[in-house]
Amino acid sequence: MRRVLVTGGGSGIGRAIARAFAEQGDEVTISSRRADALLETAKGFAMHCMTADVTQEDQVAALFDDTPYDVVIANAGAGKASKVANTSLEDWNATMAVTLTGVFLTFRAAVADMPEGGRLIAIGSTASLKGGANIASYAAAKHGVLGLVRSLALEMAGRNITCNAICPGYVDTGMAEAAISGIMKRFGVGHEEALARVTAGNPMGRLIDPGEVAAAALYLASPAASSVNGHALALSGGEI
Repeated sequence: MRRVLVTGGGSGIGRAIARAFAEQGDEVTISSRRADALLETAKGFAMHCMTADVTQEDQVAALFDDTPYDVVIANAGAGKASKVANTSLEDWNATMAVTLTGVFLTFRAAVADMPEGGRLIAIGSTASLKGGANIASYAAAKHGVLGLVRSLALEMAGRNITCNAICPGYVDTGMAEAAISGIMKRFGVGHEEALARVTAGNPMGRLIDPGEVAAAALYLASPAASSVNGHALALSGGEI
C-alpha cells in the first residue's frame, strides 16, 4: 500500500484526486487550512486529515513527521483576477506564497526521505504554459511551478523519482465559478454567457471535470508512467 499526500485536499481538484487514490486502496493523507473541508472530503473514506497552511514552513514540515510518502501531490494554490497595474504587492506576494512557494516547501520536504520510485506531481495550469490578460500574478506563479518541476525532475532522476505537472484549463470547481461570477459582475451578463466566455479558450467548449485531473494523477503515479519525467500534461481540450 502506497502512502499518498494531497495538499489542498479539502475541495475541488484536491478532493477528486484524494478520493481517486483512496478508491484504489492507497493510504491517503489530505491537508488544507480548513478542517471542515477535509472532513467532507474524507467522508466515507479512510483518510488522514491534517490542517496545514502550505505557506508556513513549520506546518509543511509537520506533514512529513511520520513515515515518508510514496506519492506527493502539490495541489494547493490560489489567485484572483487583476490587471498588473491594479495588482497590489500584497496580492502578488499572497499568490506567490500559496501557488509557488507552497509547492516548493511541499516538494522540498517530500524529497528528503522519499523512497526510490516515488512520484512528485504538481497541479499546474494552462497558465503554466501561456500568459493571460488579468492573471499575471497567477500565471507567473504557475510558470514558476513548471520551472520547479522541470528542475526537480532532473535532480531526482538518479533516485528513480519522477516529478511532473498536470496543467488543466478551467476545471469545474469553485475557482471556475468565481471566475464566472466575476465576469457576470464586470460585464453585466448572465451565468450562461459568462460560462461561455470562460470556456471559449477550450476548443471543446466546456469545463474540465475534476475527475479528469484525478485520472491524470493516477496515471502519472502508475508504473506505466515510470519514464514520464519533467513533463507538463495539458488537459485543455486542445487549447494547449
